[in-house]
Amino acid sequence: MPTAPDGADAPDGADAPDGADIRTLTSGVVYEDHWMRLRLDEIERRDGSRGTYAFVEKPDYAVVIPAENDGFHLVEEFRYPIGRRTWSFPQGGFPHGQTGQPEELARLELLQETGWRAQNLVKLGFLNGAHGSSSQGGHFFLATGLEAGAPEREHEEQDMRQEWVPRTRFEEMITEGAITDDSTVAAYALLLLRERAIYTRNARD
Repeated sequence: MPTAPDGADAPDGADAPDGADIRTLTSGVVYEDHWMRLRLDEIERRDGSRGTYAFVEKPDYAVVIPAENDGFHLVEEFRYPIGRRTWSFPQGGFPHGQTGQPEELARLELLQETGWRAQNLVKLGFLNGAHGSSSQGGHFFLATGLEAGAPEREHEEQDMRQEWVPRTRFEEMITEGAITDDSTVAAYALLLLRERAIYTRNARD
């Protein structure tokens, strides 16, 4: 996570990459805990007008598609901000104070939430989750060659459950609103793009 100077003036051009439309004048932290930091910056736009920009800094996360038998292993839990239970692919960030590579995080989240270990882990891509309001991004992986085990869920995940669903049912859950997590839908889109690329390459050979 980048460090924000606590209200100190930024040197001219220090936070203005060549061609940037917005330059940071000052940067301050409004709120911070183990999981996130809320920044409020004073900025200057290309035309010289000034204003403020508030956004959330969070460490990047990993999303894992545990695929097996033309279906996927999903997890379901109560999501406090939206006040309901929803299904999604396993996902999350490193615990507070821990760091590592995206693949390590993907394997950790898969193990914690489902108990599965993957013999094969393929990177599908990287996406920004909410690039207008947060610096956070997600690393997306496909996990295959799954070996079952016991989940090692965090205390906050004590209500979590998991289930395998066929691909056709997974798509129905999206259209029915049982799956509303944008990272899960984005992960599936990346998987479809990968499958189409493989099909096209094989068709040419």
